[in-house]
Amino acid sequence: MLAMPSGTLACPDAGRQHRLAVQLADMIPGAVAIRVGFDDPKQKWPHPHAVVKDEAGKTMEVSRTTTSIAARWILRVWPEADWTRPHTFHLADTTLTRSDPTTVGWGR
Repeated sequence: MLAMPSGTLACPDAGRQHRLAVQLADMIPGAVAIRVGFDDPKQKWPHPHAVVKDEAGKTMEVSRTTTSIAARWILRVWPEADWTRPHTFHLADTTLTRSDPTTVGWGR
């Protein structure tokens, strides 16, 4: 595995992904998926942004601070991902998948 300049591994191990899912589930009870990108509709410049979905697929009301923290944690676990497009972190299976910014149901 390659190391980033900070010394962290470029490819996260499954344990790190699992710990992140546990932390996020504890921080945002009821969350099952978190879409992360640099497309915050309230900012004019690229800014980490997250939208949280529950089991029913409904957007959860979460504070801006919480979504910002969740977005930054996910970005740090997957630094090698192509963050020019949003990604969705699925907490149950700890996978990160690329998502389309216009995917139905992921808007505000």
